[in-house]
Amino acid sequence: MFNPVLRAMKDIGGSASIAEIERQVVKDIGLTDEEVAAPHSERQSEISYRLAWARTYLKAYGMLDNTSRGVWVLTASGRQTSSVDRHAVVATMTSLRRPSRVKSSESGVASDPITNEPALDISVVEAEEVIKEAWRTQLLDALLKLKPDAFERLCQRLLRESGFVEVRVTGRVGDGGIDGVGIVRLGGLLGFPVLFQCKRYRDSVSPSEVRDFRGAMVGRADRGLFITTGTFTRKAREEATRDGAPPIDLVDGEQLLEKLKELNLGVSIKMVEEVSIRHEFFQEI
Repeated sequence: MFNPVLRAMKDIGGSASIAEIERQVVKDIGLTDEEVAAPHSERQSEISYRLAWARTYLKAYGMLDNTSRGVWVLTASGRQTSSVDRHAVVATMTSLRRPSRVKSSESGVASDPITNEPALDISVVEAEEVIKEAWRTQLLDALLKLKPDAFERLCQRLLRESGFVEVRVTGRVGDGGIDGVGIVRLGGLLGFPVLFQCKRYRDSVSPSEVRDFRGAMVGRADRGLFITTGTFTRKAREEATRDGAPPIDLVDGEQLLEKLKELNLGVSIKMVEEVSIRHEFFQEI
């Protein structure tokens, strides 16, 4: 996955979200919907798992970097490099490894798909990825335990915190999947309604579900928002932006977790204190 990720980053323009990288790689190497949906764990697909490791290795190799907002970027070396040697990348990561007690929650030992060996020794960048993964898993588990009406209220709160006004939950049986409506204000003057649907899914949302949602929108709004704790198949994403049809914006599980973190909804962020020693102080005392 090293070179597919590099090519995807270049095709996208040098910076991309995790979801954008995954979509571009899937498109470039021609994976089927079945291959994309193949699970690695309850929360993550196999392709997402392998791409996460690829990004980690490429970051250690100096090809990629990532920001605090979850955006991945090509470094100067990455922009100048058309392809990398797999063995050189793995050798670099191996040299950075150090003993660690970080283990996966499922098997007790994190599996490294690059070397096909137990990842008992984890580098600093890998440890950061595992720590990030931990809060995501815990947050998703909390979302999946919510009752349907509670999840609808959470989505309502999320939209309000994101700038929507007059957000109402209207979900009821026979309403075609419409869970609520909110008003988006443009420039403080213009406003238009957006219907939303929210699903606590572990699996992927299909194109038929997107079509059903659009059908329920007819005559009520010109734009929709579909929020899920799961993922969307490639065909579902294509259906959401199909020419000639009212557009539907999609928010998958990864985006939902990031948004909840950004808005501090059910998530607390503690800043780590950094302490450095001013040696000149002791020399001058």
